[in-house]
Order: sequence, then C-alpha cells, then structure tokens
Amino acid sequence: MPPSETPPGEGSLSEAGPQETYNPTKGWSKGPTIVIWLFVALFAAFCVAFAVAVLG
Repeated sequence: MPPSETPPGEGSLSEAGPQETYNPTKGWSKGPTIVIWLFVALFAAFCVAFAVAVLG
C-alpha cells in the first residue's frame, strides 16, 4: 500500500476473524446465587447477634 493511501476501515474487516461458535449465557445460575445470599444472610445474622450480645 503506498504511503499516501488510507488503509481500509474496520467496517470492511468484520468477517476477517475466526468464526465465534461458543457464546456462554450471561448471568449466574440460581444455585450459586442462592448459596451466596445464604452466606450473606448468615453473616448479617451473626453481626446482629454479636452486636446485641456486646451492647446488650
């Protein structure tokens, strides 16, 4: 390509890469989300119980 010419834009190269066949789903499944919220609830309950025991 001569120095005075402009290279082609990105739009013309859309099919230049490999074809992507694996597209994982977005988001978390219900199982890990429930387990995380269970740990959060247990930790919050522990903090409240500890505060009541110390301050009460």
